[in-house]
Amino acid sequence: MPKSDTEVAIIGGGAAGIAAGRRLAKAAIDCLIIEARPRLGGRAWTVQDDLGNALDLGCGWLHSADRNPWTRIAEAQGQTVDRSTPPWQKPALPVGLSVDEQKAFGRARNEFLERLEVIGRKSPDVPASNAFEPGNRWNGMIDAFGTYFSGAEFEYVSALDFDNYDDTENNWRVKEGYGTAIATHGEPLAAVLDCPVLQIDHSGRRVKIETAKGAFTADQVIVTLPSAIVAEKEFLFTPALPEKTEAAAGLPLGLADKLFLSLTNAEEFEPDSRLYGRTDRVATASYGLRPLGRPLIEVYFGGRFAKELESGGEAAFAEYAIAELAHLLGADFRKRIKPVRMHCWAADPFARGSYSYAKPGKAGCRLALAEPVDGRLFFAGEACSEHDFSTAHGGYLTGVAAADQAIAARKR
Repeated sequence: MPKSDTEVAIIGGGAAGIAAGRRLAKAAIDCLIIEARPRLGGRAWTVQDDLGNALDLGCGWLHSADRNPWTRIAEAQGQTVDRSTPPWQKPALPVGLSVDEQKAFGRARNEFLERLEVIGRKSPDVPASNAFEPGNRWNGMIDAFGTYFSGAEFEYVSALDFDNYDDTENNWRVKEGYGTAIATHGEPLAAVLDCPVLQIDHSGRRVKIETAKGAFTADQVIVTLPSAIVAEKEFLFTPALPEKTEAAAGLPLGLADKLFLSLTNAEEFEPDSRLYGRTDRVATASYGLRPLGRPLIEVYFGGRFAKELESGGEAAFAEYAIAELAHLLGADFRKRIKPVRMHCWAADPFARGSYSYAKPGKAGCRLALAEPVDGRLFFAGEACSEHDFSTAHGGYLTGVAAADQAIAARKR
């Protein structure tokens, strides 16, 4: 058990908390990560299958990889960064969707995004779904595509916030796992694990953090909890911080779950090829075949559909994916696949979802959530990032920024 008194306590050991801890340690400031899970990494989590393949159950792509700090960190650790073209930037297999239909869908999606960019820069802020062309046959598929990166259907997403996202369109992977790189970066830091925070009392001269393992005290606290947790825990802070609860409520966590299936005779398919599921509705899945050349299928589910499947547990995801693949590739394909691993992020009590989106009219909540309180409470995490939200590098950059704010406040 680490000492119960520190200069800066960091609530949450994910990408933001680890980045903040490393920045504070570099400044020779005593800090302690308090993490609810029995591991570091937060919503970045790498596990291994029976063949030793690294499976990222949470974030798996180095988005904006050319400027993503985790790229440099992973390579410095000796991890392997794969720079090959991601599946969604290549044509899909012409199964269930011909080459011509794929082109038509691509045009419709690009036109939708162009309209979304226009309305996202106008006032007042509106739902991103306003960019849909009424009656377009591809609307359902475009909405499904949106759930994979927003975690929610476009009707729930702020057009302004969506337009604020900054993407260099370089998307790479860490072969040994994104979660591995993030957790490894946190290993040198002092941390207490398996220790949920119950309340943060900032009424006295020093801040008192009540946890499942007793109380900790600190001069300052950096809070990196997911926005859904901050919104849900009304009595997290005492005295209460209603402006933080309100800001967090405007930034709910969307849902994007991944299921890994094993695949026999995988050589039939090119590495990193893909299949669309249904093309006429939002409730469907997307299939990445042989990710990184491995004998696996990586299945993506998003939005309300993923939430509905979570009510049936992991078996419901596997049943749906296997049935949809059998419909696309023939009944005998069932014999070649079986579920390997997944994680239900909405059911995770320390996450309540995958990553944040802003509700219409709530894009400003990101900066409101990130605003420090009294020079003693600081906030970080992907939801606090105005332009890199929903990513691990957004978490990293806000973690460093919060640590720098704490350092500056200490000097004052």
